[in-house]
Amino acid sequence: MASASARHILVKSEDECNKIKQEIEGGASFADAAKQHSKCPSGNDGGGLGEFRPGQMVPEFDQVVFKDEVGKVHGPVKTQFGYHLIEITERND
Repeated sequence: MASASARHILVKSEDECNKIKQEIEGGASFADAAKQHSKCPSGNDGGGLGEFRPGQMVPEFDQVVFKDEVGKVHGPVKTQFGYHLIEITERND
């Protein structure tokens, strides 16, 4: 069965999400950005969510993690919780 590991940054607005994405693309550390900005408790861990399987996260999140490119920062992804930047760190199909 498929599984993946990812980390994310959760913020309230799409604008804030885009600004953080630009910082990361400009060389800022994803983990540091997560610690500084994320509204999710995982931010303290650099945004790490550990390993999970399809269906364990909200559908919008799963769609990115199980379909998009590994090692790249994706987003903003809107869910019921806010706006996410998602970095897929590993995926086993």
